[in-house]
Amino acid sequence: MRVDRQPRCRCRVGPGRFEVRARIERFAEPAVLLLLAEGPSHGYRLADHLEELLGEGRVDFGNLYRLLRALEEEGLVASRWSEEAPGPQKRVYELTGEGAALLDAWAASLGARRERIVDLLARYEALEEALADVTSELADLGAARP
Repeated sequence: MRVDRQPRCRCRVGPGRFEVRARIERFAEPAVLLLLAEGPSHGYRLADHLEELLGEGRVDFGNLYRLLRALEEEGLVASRWSEEAPGPQKRVYELTGEGAALLDAWAASLGARRERIVDLLARYEALEEALADVTSELADLGAARP
């Protein structure tokens, strides 16, 4: 749901150097469901909160409204026109019972993935520590030579 283009996942920025973006754009759906579980909202407010929640920069309003429309067509979100806020009428979206059930499923799936991510990072950190120990030992051996 971004406006500016970034590398999909990784790109080479120099010899042996990469830029990796662990993008979370696929989290737009559960993020929208979560925000609506917190209370009804209109599109502009959702966009502001999505920017904070996802940390991915400016939200593309076209993508957001397509997502909201798709969620509404599936019965996961309901909407109504509201004149309560100042300015022109705004469509206010709210989560349905089916949407809450989908949010529960997203949370369970993400929780399972979190365990795998934590395990991967722990193994990486252990590898980094082992490599640092080996490097230190090699440096010590080199310093001990006359």
